[in-house]
Amino acid sequence: MRRRGFAGGIASSPTMVGALTVMVVLLAVFLAYNANTGLPFVPTYRISVQVPDADLLVPGNEVRVGGVRVGLVEDIEPEQKEDGTTYAKLDLKLDNDVQPLPVDSTVIVRARSALGLKYLEIDKGTSSDGYEAGATLPLAAARPEPVDIDEVLSMFDTPTRVAIRQNLFEFGNALAGRGPALNSAIGRLPGVVEVLKPVMKNLSAPDTGLERFITASAAAAAEVAPVAETQARLFVDLDTTFTALAEVARPFIQETISETPPTFAVATEAFPRIRPFLGHSADLFTKLGPGIDSLADAAPTIAASLETGAPVLRESPTLNRELPPTAQALLAFNDDAGVRSGLDRLEQTTSIFGPTIRFIAPAQTVCNYGGLLTRNLASLLLQGADGGKWQRFTVFQAPQGPNSEAGVAAAHASGGGEPTNFLHYNPYPNTASPGQKPRECEAGNEPWIGGKAVIGNAPGDQGLITDDQPGVSDDAADQAAAEEEEGQ
Repeated sequence: MRRRGFAGGIASSPTMVGALTVMVVLLAVFLAYNANTGLPFVPTYRISVQVPDADLLVPGNEVRVGGVRVGLVEDIEPEQKEDGTTYAKLDLKLDNDVQPLPVDSTVIVRARSALGLKYLEIDKGTSSDGYEAGATLPLAAARPEPVDIDEVLSMFDTPTRVAIRQNLFEFGNALAGRGPALNSAIGRLPGVVEVLKPVMKNLSAPDTGLERFITASAAAAAEVAPVAETQARLFVDLDTTFTALAEVARPFIQETISETPPTFAVATEAFPRIRPFLGHSADLFTKLGPGIDSLADAAPTIAASLETGAPVLRESPTLNRELPPTAQALLAFNDDAGVRSGLDRLEQTTSIFGPTIRFIAPAQTVCNYGGLLTRNLASLLLQGADGGKWQRFTVFQAPQGPNSEAGVAAAHASGGGEPTNFLHYNPYPNTASPGQKPRECEAGNEPWIGGKAVIGNAPGDQGLITDDQPGVSDDAADQAAAEEEEGQ
C-alpha cells in the first residue's frame, strides 16, 4: 500500500486549505495596511528634519529625491525655540540607499497636486560628510515654502473679482464705438515711436539723472507720507485762521489797507535820500562777498589751525629757552673747517649729479616707469600652485623674409615680400626728460606703423599717460618743462 504525501494530505483536507487561505489573506491585508509606513522587516534609514511650517503635511506623505520616492514622513511634532517662535520637526523613514545624506542637503515642502496633497523634496548636496542615522537636519537646511496654486487663486476673493468685473465693463464702455479712432492712433504709432526714441535716449542717459529723480521722488514721498495727517490739519487750521481774519476785517484790516497809500507816499519821498546810503552799503557788502565766501570755505582750516596752535603756543616758552643754545651750536658747527669742507664737496656732488637727476627723474615723476617696472617684475611670478610659482612669458614667431629677426641679417628687416617683416626698434624712447621733443612717454605707448621700418621714436606725440597713473594736463606738462629748463 503506497503512503500518501504531505502535500497531498493538505490538499485533501478542506480544513487545512481553508486555514492556509485565511492566513494568506490576513498576511496580505497586514502588508497592505502597513504599506504606507514601509514594509516590515526591511531595514530603513531614519533621520529628522526641521521645517518652518508643515502646513497640510501629514504622516505618510512621500519623501522624494529628484522626483523619486525614497521614503515617507513617519511623524510630525511641533517644536518651540527659546525666542517663542515655533517650527515643525519631521521624523523621516528613508530607504537605506539614501544613507548617508550629505550634510549640505536642503529640504522643501512642495505641492503634489492642486488639491492640497504635499510631499517633502530633498535636494541632495555634494559634501563627503553625511548625517548619521537618528541625526536632525537643522532649520537652516529648510528652504522657503513655494507659493502654491491655491494661494495664488486665493488672491481673487469676492471684492477682487467684483472690481475686475467692473474694470472690464468700464474698459468696454471706453472702447465701444471708438474703433476708427483706435485704428488711426495705431497707424500713427510708428511716427510717435520714432519721435519717442531721442526722448527715451535722453531720459535713459546717465547725465539726465532720471533714476536719481525717481529715487529722490520716492524718498520725498516717503518723507511726506508720515506728515500727511499734519498737512491735512494745516488746511483745517488755515480755515480757522481765515475765519478769525474775517472777524477782524473791519475795521482793523480795512484801516491797514487805508493807511498803506500814505505810508508808501512817505517812503517814496524818503527813499531817494536813503538811496546813496543803501548804494554804499550794497557796494561794501559786494566787495566783502568774496572775502566772506573765502572765509566760509577756510573756516574749517582756520578752526583746525587754532585747535592745533593753542597747544603749540603753550609749549613755545620751552622752545624759546632752547633756541639760544641751539643757535650757538649751529654757529659753532658752521665755523668748523671740516664742516665747511664737507659742505663744499656736497655742493660739488650736487652740481655734478643735478643734471643727471633732472634728466632721469621725469621717467618716474611723469611717466611712472619705475612703478610699472616694479609691478611687472612682481607679476612675473604672480601665478602658481601649491608646488610653487612659475614665470610668465610669451613666445612669438618672428616674421619670415630677408633680414628677418628669426636669423642672421645683413641689414634691418624692411619688407621683402612679407608685409609684417619690418624692424621696429627704439633703444632710447622719450621719457618726458628735459630737451626731448616732443615731451612724451614713448615707451609702452608707441603706435604700430605697418608697412615701414621704424627705428627710434615713432612720429607724433604719444602723450604723458601711462598705465596705472593719472594723465598729466598739457598746462601742467608745459609748466614742468619750463621749470626744468629754468633749473638748467
